[in-house]
Amino acid sequence: MLHEVKSKGDHGVHALVPTPDGKDFYLITGNNTTPPMLAANSPVPQIWGEDHLLASMPDGRGHNRGVLAPGGIVYRVDPQGTQFKAFASGFRNIFDASVNIDGELFTYDADMEYDFNTPWYRPTRICHVTSGAEYGWRNGAGKRMPFYEDNLPPVLDIGPGSPTGTTFGYGAKFPAKYQKAFFALDWSWGKLYAVHLEPDGSSYKATKEEFVTGAPLPITDAIIHQGDGAMYFAIGGRRVQSGLYRVTYVGDESTEPISMAPTPNPARETRHRLEAFHGVEDPAAIEAAWPYLSDSDRFIRFAARTAIEHQPVETWADKALSEQDPAKKAAALLALARVAGVCPLHRGPDHVVDQVMQDRLLAAILAIDVDTLDRQTRLILLRTVQVVLTRFGQPSESANQKLIAQFDGLFPASTPEENWLLVETLAFLQSPTVAAKAITLINSVPTQEEQMQYARSIRFLKAGWTPELHQAYFEWFLKAANYAGGASFEKFIEFIRNDAVASLSDQQRDAMAELLDRKPVKKSVLENLGEVFAGRPSKEWTLEELSAATVSGLKDRDFDNGRKMFAATGCYACHRFGDQGGMTGPDLTSAGRRYSPHDLLDQVIHPSKVINEQFSSVYVLTDSGQVHTGVVVNLNGDSMTLNTDLTNPNQRVNIDRKEIEVMEVSKVSAMPAGLFDRMTEAEILDLVAYLLSGGNPDHPYFR
Repeated sequence: MLHEVKSKGDHGVHALVPTPDGKDFYLITGNNTTPPMLAANSPVPQIWGEDHLLASMPDGRGHNRGVLAPGGIVYRVDPQGTQFKAFASGFRNIFDASVNIDGELFTYDADMEYDFNTPWYRPTRICHVTSGAEYGWRNGAGKRMPFYEDNLPPVLDIGPGSPTGTTFGYGAKFPAKYQKAFFALDWSWGKLYAVHLEPDGSSYKATKEEFVTGAPLPITDAIIHQGDGAMYFAIGGRRVQSGLYRVTYVGDESTEPISMAPTPNPARETRHRLEAFHGVEDPAAIEAAWPYLSDSDRFIRFAARTAIEHQPVETWADKALSEQDPAKKAAALLALARVAGVCPLHRGPDHVVDQVMQDRLLAAILAIDVDTLDRQTRLILLRTVQVVLTRFGQPSESANQKLIAQFDGLFPASTPEENWLLVETLAFLQSPTVAAKAITLINSVPTQEEQMQYARSIRFLKAGWTPELHQAYFEWFLKAANYAGGASFEKFIEFIRNDAVASLSDQQRDAMAELLDRKPVKKSVLENLGEVFAGRPSKEWTLEELSAATVSGLKDRDFDNGRKMFAATGCYACHRFGDQGGMTGPDLTSAGRRYSPHDLLDQVIHPSKVINEQFSSVYVLTDSGQVHTGVVVNLNGDSMTLNTDLTNPNQRVNIDRKEIEVMEVSKVSAMPAGLFDRMTEAEILDLVAYLLSGGNPDHPYFR
């Protein structure tokens, strides 16, 4: 026995991975592992907190209620098990990790399927695990978004699934691209992905490829056998049939071994120099790290701030407060708020808030001219304000009014990320204008995620309401009853509404009694889709006529209308686009890099012509003659679960596998045909332009 680590269920202790230097090992753990006594020189500063400006909501089904930060941790442990360093934190449930030839660690983190189609849903994702990293898992609705400056973004979003093993392809007798690939395994959806990584600054960018897939294929782990150069992977778990498979290459491409020499990378070397200060008190750290607080490289910026957070605060607090460069100042003040403040849920009984430091932080923030900031710096500053207000509490009335004056003019902004932070911050400050602006946004943005985020943010707001605004707000809840999401989705809507009702005065509640008692009329996504284009004649568009229209028609298009059409046709119900939308269909964010206008139109007009294997359904015929079509999403012993309606992740059926007579891949796409039938040519072209532009309003397609 080296060390006992307390953990719970299948979100516990999972894997050991040797460190690149061979001296220690990484211990890979999920978010139900109780952290052991952490070494004082851990790369992760032990100042974590929930950092929710507004009270977060626990999961609607009670999952992990009360489990606080830091979530899943990657530890660096010596071979004797005497020292546990927190190397990186904030993961949900990581089962495995692997080191590449550059000595960099990668893992495949889990999503929370109950959160499907909420604004805080985060897909399973490939994460570059750097020193001191924070990946932002929090329970319930508290997950941090990738654009929050106090955590890091993933290298690649994958989609729904249950991550298990990982390995690099080194030593495989495969073509070069597969020898270099990071293989990531998904148990529930039966996928073995080859993730192709490319250096991108001090980190990486990536694309994914389905390497092996099956329905079902409960895949658990994989290795490359260094003797025969084959891949071996195992299946099993939860009392389902186990098995061992061997994968070899048959083809004409060369399988000569690739070079295993690290690739020189100046940006990575800069990050490593900064990471050398993590967990170490060194007088040279401040001077070395400070210039990089405004670096355009997200991972370098994070490493620099973390290096500073490890130094005695009295050696750099004045420097942070007096910094003149707004970009460096925003990041330095974030570091100071994290180190000098304590998250309320992590405070001891004798904790006293440092009001002097709060006043100094707010004065430094108020001295910044927000109108001159670029978008990145504005996001950092807004998140810094939130952390200051969370860790130090409600400011004085004077400071409160000054903060409202500083940020009120920025809202609404041009991006959902800025609006996310602005509406939360202004609602916390009780801005008298935020109610009207938020309701306007709720009624104008096309996605349920954005609408839900703004509705959530104003649920405690008491200032600036009129009867008309309250009417619009509570009518939205009737509309939202028709939105679909994961298993906790309806409970989250209920929680938001309950808080909103509790924030009403008795007089307001009495005045709206009829509306508050009204029950929603529930309709499916396709029924709501019919209402959008109700009364229009139907036209069966051909691929030839629409493809011809794109030749000269993809210019001077209407970006806002294209975005509205993406929502109006129900695309968001199944497809991810940017940080919003469902995950039961292919992610369309990079559609412009994969499809020509002709090919994109062909996919929509003829959805069953070529079905993406990752999202293909299975056809099941039982002994009793019942027919089911859907995607396999879970296995447990002889029970197989299908999602039978991709617009509704909760529409599921359990089938006893002993009673299956026929199971085969369906030849019919889950995407309905005829989506264009009641749209005008202009609407279709706006939609095509929106998709192919990647949602970029500055694309040449738009006027």
